[in-house]
Amino acid sequence: MDATYDAWAGPTVGDLGELAVLDRIVRRLPAGTPVLGPGDDCAVVSAPDGRFVVTTDMMVHGPDFRWAWSSPEDVGWKAVATNLSDVAAMGAVPTGLVIALAAPQGTPVAVLESFADGVRVAVDALAPTCGVVGGDLSTSATFTVSVTAFGDLEGRAPVVRSGARPGDVLAVSGELGAAARGLTRLFREGVDEHGEPSRAAAVASGADGDPDVARQRRPVPPIADGPLAAGAGATAMLDLSDGLAIDAGRLARASGVTLSLEADLDDIALHGGEDHGLLATFPADSALPGGFRRIGVVRDRSEAYLVHGTTPVPTTGWDPYADWDGAAG
Repeated sequence: MDATYDAWAGPTVGDLGELAVLDRIVRRLPAGTPVLGPGDDCAVVSAPDGRFVVTTDMMVHGPDFRWAWSSPEDVGWKAVATNLSDVAAMGAVPTGLVIALAAPQGTPVAVLESFADGVRVAVDALAPTCGVVGGDLSTSATFTVSVTAFGDLEGRAPVVRSGARPGDVLAVSGELGAAARGLTRLFREGVDEHGEPSRAAAVASGADGDPDVARQRRPVPPIADGPLAAGAGATAMLDLSDGLAIDAGRLARASGVTLSLEADLDDIALHGGEDHGLLATFPADSALPGGFRRIGVVRDRSEAYLVHGTTPVPTTGWDPYADWDGAAG
């Protein structure tokens, strides 16, 4: 086991109480540059554009992560990355995070400290001008994280899902299918003889060192490509959180168009989620910015929202209500 798993030793949150726990966490978090940071009832952040984008996302032990497969630092990273990608998908630059944690009473304080370390390293790597400006602590039978992220449009119009037009180029930035391949391998090889998630089994099988497993634990969304896409005239954009097919269907429905795929993509690239890349449409004469690459074109609305050639592609992917039954939580 790696060193981060030492986080499961030492005094618990119940032993120390909220004030001491909060002090240990806050000192590890990236501060950013708010007008007024943590310590009062609200933070004060600037909005130079006069507008800001805001998004929120939850991560719950069981459907969203497993301690058997992820360290607390991994979970901190992932909680940040999944929210920053939503900000980028609007064409904005991330500026602030508010993080709420609910942990069982017996959770070692070091787990929360390691989680905070994951937040810090993720912000440093993905959005170094961003910071944590506030949050909350509570207790729950299930470890739960809620992150709210803010972003600055810097004078640009937000890039929404409803702007795609026939003739636009369909493009993607970031990996497709890596996180889903990693999760598939963990469910196949990272389990014990009873079918329960097992870090030891993941290590023994080699799954623990798989680059796809690393992407499942710590997605690397192309944050900088969001503002670049906005500057290049992107007509529509969204974060690929639940899988290319289901998210493409969302964009097509919002825009009233059909998306026609030209790239040959396997099932896991189409329907696997949690890569947190960006899907965008651009005018046909645009030079694609950053890491964007063409995968198709926007067509007039037909019977299907997503097609490959003339073949309809099911717009399905991750659905927490349809795909999660709590059996392995």
